[in-house]
Amino acid sequence: MSAAGTPSNTATLHRFHSAVNSGDPEVISKAIDELVAPDLLFHAPVPMGLTGAEALKRVWEVLLKAFPDIHVAVEETISEGDKVVARNTVTGTHRGEYQGVPPTGKTVTYSEIFIFRFAGGRIAEVRGVVDVLSLLRQLGALPS
Repeated sequence: MSAAGTPSNTATLHRFHSAVNSGDPEVISKAIDELVAPDLLFHAPVPMGLTGAEALKRVWEVLLKAFPDIHVAVEETISEGDKVVARNTVTGTHRGEYQGVPPTGKTVTYSEIFIFRFAGGRIAEVRGVVDVLSLLRQLGALPS
């Protein structure tokens, strides 16, 4: 696989993470409009009735309401061809409802790994694994 375009894809992903770490819904929405293809293929549970970049915006709205100080620390990235893989550690304080769990005030830390495929300089497809089990355990929603 050719590595052409890989550095710019990685830079685009870093710009996306900088936006989500701003904690500002408007900054995140604008970054999604700029950096994500409108017809994004998003392989993850998303709110019913939404697809593409709009589904990604909704995911971040939900996360920011539940964890207003959410922070995604990119631990490492691997780039090849049109794909960038990011292994992240996410932290945040549970200040709003999340998956039916009322705010606990607890600080959580969980891991995630995402594979981003790029087309035309934009994020065109996202596949990921998020350690939601660990997150829900930290919130007391599941036994340890």
